[in-house]
Amino acid sequence: MKSPQAIHRQALLMLVLANLFWGLSFPLIKSIVLAHQLVVPESSTWFLTAYTVAPRFLIATLVLLVVMRKQLGSFTALEVKQGVLIGLSAGAGMWFQNDGLQFTDASVSAFLTQFYAIMIPAWLALRSRRWPSGLVLTCCALVLAGVAILGKFDFRAMHFGRGELETLLSSVFFMMQILLLERKEFAANRPLQVSLMMFAVEAVLFSGLAVWATPGLPALLVPWTSPPWLILTLVLTVFCTLGAYILMNTWQPKITATEAGLIYCGEPLFTAIMALFLPAMLSVWIGFNYPNETLTWNLLIGGGLITLANVLLQLKPPTKAQENL
Repeated sequence: MKSPQAIHRQALLMLVLANLFWGLSFPLIKSIVLAHQLVVPESSTWFLTAYTVAPRFLIATLVLLVVMRKQLGSFTALEVKQGVLIGLSAGAGMWFQNDGLQFTDASVSAFLTQFYAIMIPAWLALRSRRWPSGLVLTCCALVLAGVAILGKFDFRAMHFGRGELETLLSSVFFMMQILLLERKEFAANRPLQVSLMMFAVEAVLFSGLAVWATPGLPALLVPWTSPPWLILTLVLTVFCTLGAYILMNTWQPKITATEAGLIYCGEPLFTAIMALFLPAMLSVWIGFNYPNETLTWNLLIGGGLITLANVLLQLKPPTKAQENL
C-alpha cells in the first residue's frame, strides 16, 4: 500500500501529464480547423468549432464502449449522475469559451478562463466560512500574474463586452467541473464509468450543434475523407480526450480542488512551449500556413510564476479536511 504522501505526489504528476496533453490540444485544434477549411471552405465558425469537438468525444465514447463492454450493466446511479453533470459543465464551458473567443482577444480569453483558480478558493471560503490561507492567496495571485504575462494581457484595453462576459461564464462552468470531482457523494465512483458518461454527454451536445450549424450534408462527411484531418483528430482523441480526461477523473479526487485549480493553470505554459515548434512541422506535412511562435520573456517569466505558485503550494498543501469544513 502506498502512503498518502506517495499517492498525493503521484496524483500531482498525473495531473501535470494531463496538462501536457491539454497543452498539446491547442495547436492540434488549430491545425484541425485549418485542415477542415482546406476541404470544406464554406464552413462557418460555429460549424468549425462544433465539428472539431464532436468527433473527439464521439470516438472516445465508442472506444470506451468497446473497452468496457462487459461492465456496461454495472453502472451505479451516482456514476451516471456525476458523469452527466461533469459532461454538461465541461460542455457548457467549452461552448461559452469558444463563442466568446470570437469576440475578444486570445490573450484576454486565456487570462479570464483561469479565473477559476481564484473562484475555487473563494467558493470554498464562503462554504466553510473561513478565509483562505495567506499561502493560497499568494499562489492564486502568482498564477493570475503568470497567465496575464504569458498571454500578454493588456489591462488598458480591457472592457467587458460579450466575449469577456462569456469567457468568465465559461470559467464558472470549468470550476463546477473541478468541484464535481471532489464531492463526497461521488467518492466511490469509478473513473472509467464517469468518463464514459461524460464523453457521451459531450458527444451528443456538440454533434447536435454540428448538425444545426452544418452548411450541408457533404460538410459532415468530407472531413472524414481527409487523411490529415482524420489523423489529427485521432491524436486529439487518444491523448487530449481519452488520456487527459481519464487522468483528471482518476487522480484529481486524490488532491484538493484548490491544488487542482492551480495545477490546471499550467496548461497555457505547455501550450506556449508546444507552439514553439509544432505548428511549422504540421504546416510542412499538411500544406497550410501555421507559423511557429517564438521564445519570449513572457513565456519564461509567466511560466516561471505559474511553476513557482505550484511549488510554493506544495510546501504546505491544503488538506481535504480543511476544504470540507
